[in-house]
Amino acid sequence: MKLVIAIIKPFKLDEVREALTSLGVAGMTVTEVKGFGRQKGQTEIYRGAEYSTNMVPKIKIEVVCATALADRVVEAVQQSANTGAIGDGKIFVLDVGQAVRIRTGETDDSAL
Repeated sequence: MKLVIAIIKPFKLDEVREALTSLGVAGMTVTEVKGFGRQKGQTEIYRGAEYSTNMVPKIKIEVVCATALADRVVEAVQQSANTGAIGDGKIFVLDVGQAVRIRTGETDDSAL
């Protein structure tokens, strides 16, 4: 199993969700996040403490899927989230050791 994490622009969420649903992805976790990449944030000092400004709002999508489906999930996210502009986001793919459905006790692929 693979965990696909995508950081995308907020207005692309519906397109990405539709693309993943058409692949048969049964569920995903969506979180509103803030951050910056190559455009960098700016640091300022306020009352002696340094803090960053210009954090850009993004959406973080997490999908656990079968290993065989992971490449198609990545491709679907990449195509549907692409605007061609800086800040389109990133996709990370990690291995998942185990998944358990709490209600039934099903494990791994059957838990998805």
